[in-house]
Amino acid sequence: MAEANQQPAGLPEEPVRVNHTVRNIIIAVVVVALVAIGAFFGVRAFNGSDKTAEKGTEANPVKIGVVGATDPQWVEFKKQAEKQNLYVDIVDFQDYTSENPAVDSGELDLNEFQHLLYLANYNVQNNKDLQPIGGVTIYPLGVYSTKYKSVDEIPEGSTIPIPNDETNQARAIGVLKAAGLVTMKGDWTPFSTPQDIDESKSKVKVTPLKAEQVANSLKDPQVAAGVINNDYVADAGLKATDAIYQDDAESEEARPYINIFATRKADVNNEVYKKVVKIFQTTSVLDKLQENSGGTAVLADKFSTSELQDYLKTIEQEAKDAE
Repeated sequence: MAEANQQPAGLPEEPVRVNHTVRNIIIAVVVVALVAIGAFFGVRAFNGSDKTAEKGTEANPVKIGVVGATDPQWVEFKKQAEKQNLYVDIVDFQDYTSENPAVDSGELDLNEFQHLLYLANYNVQNNKDLQPIGGVTIYPLGVYSTKYKSVDEIPEGSTIPIPNDETNQARAIGVLKAAGLVTMKGDWTPFSTPQDIDESKSKVKVTPLKAEQVANSLKDPQVAAGVINNDYVADAGLKATDAIYQDDAESEEARPYINIFATRKADVNNEVYKKVVKIFQTTSVLDKLQENSGGTAVLADKFSTSELQDYLKTIEQEAKDAE
């Protein structure tokens, strides 16, 4: 005879009911702790650095945004930096629009891709205050001719084409002013246009063309010379060294085109970032940069941070005045 408490055949046994409240609390605490730890290390892995470590160490390298991270100067720079126990992460960008926002947000510590004029425009247009921390180079803009060997030989009333894009047009006018070929109605600024030239007092007539057309225009018998962007010099069958005139890196007209390291205003006196600039300005790195530029770069490493900041302030005011 079956026992009174025996389960009917075919039904599962009822589980033993035990109070697991304490055990469940312990498990929950452990799970939360593991998730937190995982998140912490996950964020560190995502960011590629430990922000609690000292800046410039292997655990927290200085992040520098550039266009062309594999260029020889950056390879050499990273090698020289590590010799001095300074670790850097060279972050490559494909265009010129993202590096400044990345510095402003703290994603990058520094960037090196722009000249002062570009930075001034960015600050003014976006109400930002990024600042230069060190100078790198200027890439001179030259006057070229297949007919004359010096600007002094160019006849009165000759035609000289210049690039018509906003930045290079103003710069080309500045080059012609410095060469004594044009006279301005007022002061030259990085925002000057052909309308600001006093034609009655100028030696030559200026004709804006698309940058790629200026080089080909030298074949025109009516064209005495042209201001040609470095990118198109070879199209005219010329070399950078063939320029009959180019802007002086230390001239007032060239200041807006000084390429710089930029950072946040609060970090302009950061000693680690200053060390970055100092190492980049060493001979072995600059030799690689010069090699990469085909010998066209003029070093701008003698400008102090305060000088660069003063230049930027002036350019920003000119940008506001031009609006």
